[in-house]
Amino acid sequence: MGSEIFADGVLDGHVVLVTGGGTGLGKEAARELVACGASVVICGRRAEVLEAAAGEIGEGCAWVSGDVRDPDDCARIVDAALERFGRLDTLVNNAGGQYFVPAEAIALKGFQAVSRLNVGGTLTMAAVAYGRALKPGGGGMVINVTLSPHHGLAGMTHSSAARAAVEGYTREMAARWAADGVAVTAVAAGHFETEAIQKYPDVVRAGAARSVPLGRLGRPEEHAWLIALLATPLGRRMSGAVVTLDGARDNWYGPWPPTGLLDDAGSVPTEARRPSG
Repeated sequence: MGSEIFADGVLDGHVVLVTGGGTGLGKEAARELVACGASVVICGRRAEVLEAAAGEIGEGCAWVSGDVRDPDDCARIVDAALERFGRLDTLVNNAGGQYFVPAEAIALKGFQAVSRLNVGGTLTMAAVAYGRALKPGGGGMVINVTLSPHHGLAGMTHSSAARAAVEGYTREMAARWAADGVAVTAVAAGHFETEAIQKYPDVVRAGAARSVPLGRLGRPEEHAWLIALLATPLGRRMSGAVVTLDGARDNWYGPWPPTGLLDDAGSVPTEARRPSG
């Protein structure tokens, strides 16, 4: 089945690598890219999730497991895309994560873990794709997925700081890599209706839509449409830009704590973290 909004074959011959592509917005982006004619490789840490996602998306989608925080894994992932499809045109740095916690309760270890994934993983993956595929191939596109709102994400200040660093990196690399024909842009995603939001406390999920001036959460396909647009030649003109897709969530402001995030006791809930390892 083709794209709902783009012309048939708009990305024919295009090869895209989507990190964190086994679930959520990453999987939906991969689905839309394939619908537009692209060949897509999705990657992530869980082989069984990737295999299931690729099977669901269908022909044109391949998968490879690996950890974007590991430079050797990044190289192996890029090489797998090159081996499978012979080239790489666009990298979508979608992998990321955080946990819900008030700023004053963030431990240094937790802050470092979020930064290592959201900043370190993004920078490492982009550098490896640039050096092994995009520059040697004569150019391409890197799309870094970040978060909105930019004035601070309540309960996730560690992630807000990390994503701000990625947006600064996006602007710097857009200038640095322009001579090699590589464009770099960022997409600041707001709240979307994905399985990821289900892990947060009930009060957070209930209040999320009320914090969006548009009056609803985003639909995953809307994010996917933007990713596909940026993979077209038009996207190259947006190099260095941060495109915000959040239903005007970036315009929201108010007192802390936001009433929509408080539990019955008037406190900001804290998400229970899973043991590492």
